[in-house]
Amino acid sequence: MPNELSLRKIIHVDMDAFYASVEELDNPDLKGKPLAVGGSEKRGVVAAANYEARKFGVRSAMSAYLAKKNCPHITFVKPRFERYKEISKIIRAIFFEYTDLVEPLSLDEAYLDVTINKKGNPSATLLATEIRQRILEETGLNASAGISINKFIAKVASDINKPNGQKTVNPEEVISFLENLDIRKFYGVGKVTAEKMYQLGIFTGKDLKGKSSEFLTDKFGKSGGYYYTVVRGIHNGEVKPHRIPKSVGAERTFNENLSSEIFMLERLEQIAEELERRLKKVKIAGKTITLKIKYSDFTLQTRSKTLLYFIADKTLILETAKELLYQEGLQNSVRLLGISLSNLNTDNKKLIKSIDKSILVQLKFDF
Repeated sequence: MPNELSLRKIIHVDMDAFYASVEELDNPDLKGKPLAVGGSEKRGVVAAANYEARKFGVRSAMSAYLAKKNCPHITFVKPRFERYKEISKIIRAIFFEYTDLVEPLSLDEAYLDVTINKKGNPSATLLATEIRQRILEETGLNASAGISINKFIAKVASDINKPNGQKTVNPEEVISFLENLDIRKFYGVGKVTAEKMYQLGIFTGKDLKGKSSEFLTDKFGKSGGYYYTVVRGIHNGEVKPHRIPKSVGAERTFNENLSSEIFMLERLEQIAEELERRLKKVKIAGKTITLKIKYSDFTLQTRSKTLLYFIADKTLILETAKELLYQEGLQNSVRLLGISLSNLNTDNKKLIKSIDKSILVQLKFDF
């Protein structure tokens, strides 16, 4: 078992097909039909797909072209992020009625530390059920949840009984739960890593647990140490109400592929303006500018430059982005450009203090 000091009561709430569900909520005629948010029949990338579309293999981050190929009768709708943000605010307001330790991961998911909560309810399982019911009543949308002793297990558990379900992994069940888990369901193990693990004879958590720390580090670098600890139920990451961003960026996918740097300059200026707005909104500056280029064959290239000083001004951002664009020739026509700023001036800011561990030792963990 993980050390008693690492035990918390964590809920991971994940909205079910959030963007697509909002579209179905606002337009009931879309219900029961394969639906993709984002892109079009010819261009772009799928931002979200409902469960009907997923039956045909349509997934987020898939090209709209491939989504249409997999599911010829799919319906595409343009994303309405202001509407998604509006509903997300309602959901987060519900979270804060239960605890101040809320860490949003995106508009549609968040961690909640309910070890000590505003309702005085010792059961994280009952709290998760109540929260999901409140979300349904106030938004008309379904949410799933995972409940366990740390963020990693809660995150994995929230996917077990989707959609519109929840899964609790009690402290005494942690090890067996992880040992029997398909390695593909481990948070942080992507498709490429899973294939590599298969080649090494690692198919389940039990197989992973049988490998030494040295072996995993040798095969997977720093991630190997992460795999070694989480499969043993150890993950000490705290729920951080104010997550400090590592980068801020903006990007554009074009209606038609661009074949010359000259045609890209106007787009880069627009992207730099959007990035400046985002930086001013959060009052952040950075030193490292990264230009992202996605070609028509979907290969991705990034070019970066680190300055000696922090910047947030669109003029300086654009100047550096142009320099990176002309740094080397293009490999193909371009379908997407993006600019991001990292190495931010947030690195030295103090994070929110964790719950006093001396209190946690005295708690009875009845999930």
